[in-house]
Amino acid sequence: QVQLVESGGGLVQAGGSLRLSCAASGRVFSLNGMGWYRQGPGKQRELVARLTSGGSTNYADSVKGRFTISRDNAKNTVYLQMNSLKPEDTAVYYCNYNLFGNDYWGQGTQVTVSS
Repeated sequence: QVQLVESGGGLVQAGGSLRLSCAASGRVFSLNGMGWYRQGPGKQRELVARLTSGGSTNYADSVKGRFTISRDNAKNTVYLQMNSLKPEDTAVYYCNYNLFGNDYWGQGTQVTVSS
């Protein structure tokens, strides 16, 4: 019983910025292990950024230096700050949470970057 709701997607020009939010509810005892994935046109879903135990972060090589994953424990929310956006970043972005080996997904939010 985990609920994930993404928001913040939209249309932005190349070089612009967006901040995605993922509000978690239900049986979420820690934000560790939460992450962001994306699925672009004609592509499979891929990992973008992840929070790990101890407060560490992992990023896909394609977004390092441009995207930042962060958390607000009081709000039970994970964020993805996306700067210097490129058309290649166009995709549906999904929030993910793994609980005892089971994956939970949000509904996704569309990010479109125009050239």
